[in-house]
Amino acid sequence: MWIDGDLKPAAEATVSVFDHGVLYGDGVFEGIRFYGGRVLKLRTHVARLFESARAIRLALPYTPEQLEEATRRTVAKNALSDGYIRLVATRGAGTLGLNPFQCPRPCVYIIAASIQLYPASLYETGLEVVSSSVMRNHPQALSPRIKSLNYLNNILAKIEAIDRGVLEAVMYNPTGHVAECTGDNVFLVRERDGERVLFTPPLSAGALEGITMNLVIRLAQEAGFAVVRENLTRHDLYTAEEFFLTGTAAEVIPVKSIDGRVIGDGSPGPITRKLIAAFRKLIADGVPED
Repeated sequence: MWIDGDLKPAAEATVSVFDHGVLYGDGVFEGIRFYGGRVLKLRTHVARLFESARAIRLALPYTPEQLEEATRRTVAKNALSDGYIRLVATRGAGTLGLNPFQCPRPCVYIIAASIQLYPASLYETGLEVVSSSVMRNHPQALSPRIKSLNYLNNILAKIEAIDRGVLEAVMYNPTGHVAECTGDNVFLVRERDGERVLFTPPLSAGALEGITMNLVIRLAQEAGFAVVRENLTRHDLYTAEEFFLTGTAAEVIPVKSIDGRVIGDGSPGPITRKLIAAFRKLIADGVPED
């Protein structure tokens, strides 16, 4: 693993117990996919990391170009073809007090490993999901657009999903509108004015600006589908013709039911299948790193 400029065996790539990322969840991160040794949307992910860092006044001690190169080096050193990267920047070691300015230098590290978020079979049959009782953080409390190390909100919703026998949960914001899932963005397909239209919540609803989400929006528009960002309710999910999720680890995965209500006929819909195929073709044709 790459940590603060050096490549080290995982057992030696350690973080201080006084690191504010450990003590307070004070830091930011990115999850990134690579295929055939090429890192998908690497520049975009690194740019989002820097944006999150600026939002919490964390001055990173590297340039974007240095972190991009470090990411490529880490992938190459692990001799992996396909996998997942976790790029993390913590506030660094400091005192036991909250004051972040007592941390003289951030700690930055990069992990490259294999990952399988969902079983492969679910990409053919679809996920079952539930509505979480855990409310998404209010944007005025902690902006969901900051990809911070404090994921307790999402983790509690994930625990609820697992307790109810499924792998993912939809989270709603304080006004009752759909925000996102615990780790994925939400899309549904409904008819509007005689056409099939894709809908996804606006960022103001409490959704992370997903990089895979934006990539899928582009693929959908290139395929001739309209994409609308508007507030969605639980009713909209229950009555959707199609329902799918996007995320770096998840890629594009269909949803077959929510809260026991079957979506469509219970199998992935034609638009969902078309976008899964378009995403896979994009990867096969040459992974874009920008």
